[in-house]
Amino acid sequence: MRHPKGVLAAALSLAAALAALPATTATTAPVAAPAPAPTQAAYAGYAGSAENAKANKAFFDAVMKSVARKRAADFGALAVTVVYSTANAPSFRTQIARSTQIWNSSVTNVKLQEGSNPDFRYYEGNDSRGSYASTDGHGRGYIFLDYRQNQVYNSTRVTAHETGHVLGLPDHYSGPCSELMSGGGPGPSCQNAQPNTQERSRVDYLWRNGLAAAKVS
Repeated sequence: MRHPKGVLAAALSLAAALAALPATTATTAPVAAPAPAPTQAAYAGYAGSAENAKANKAFFDAVMKSVARKRAADFGALAVTVVYSTANAPSFRTQIARSTQIWNSSVTNVKLQEGSNPDFRYYEGNDSRGSYASTDGHGRGYIFLDYRQNQVYNSTRVTAHETGHVLGLPDHYSGPCSELMSGGGPGPSCQNAQPNTQERSRVDYLWRNGLAAAKVS
């Protein structure tokens, strides 16, 4: 990712910048992500750019609404399952699987699982904005993984960082490498793809207390 030229209308500030373990250059043709709605803002950031906390929360709320819709009769379960699709990001299935394993072993109140009728999707391709997450504001969202960025930064960290937005975490570029949501702030040398204790606790808190209150529109 690089610094954006500006934050468009109402998007999701989701930088995934990160460190070593470059992804292999994809041999398949890029699969275009859905075009953002005119009112969406595309991508808000990279290291040093202003955070868009409102946009981050919008994506989390959208995913939570999608999950709530499907689980309205089962609020009692401890772990909420969030379903995703990798059909449009075949080159990154390994990194997505690693990211899923990282998050599933880090938190207890929410679990990621690949499957049909997904709450969000992964896409891949080339985008001057880098990797980002976005939502249409109606319970659907996607994570876009940029080829070039994933060759410069640790691809698993990029994916885990973007997935952190799905789980409700905002960017914090000024944080250390040990903080997953510091994204590209620590620079391309940062290898860490694991959330720290505070990030894990925050995700568990959000999903323990948020799902029951999620309003289905």
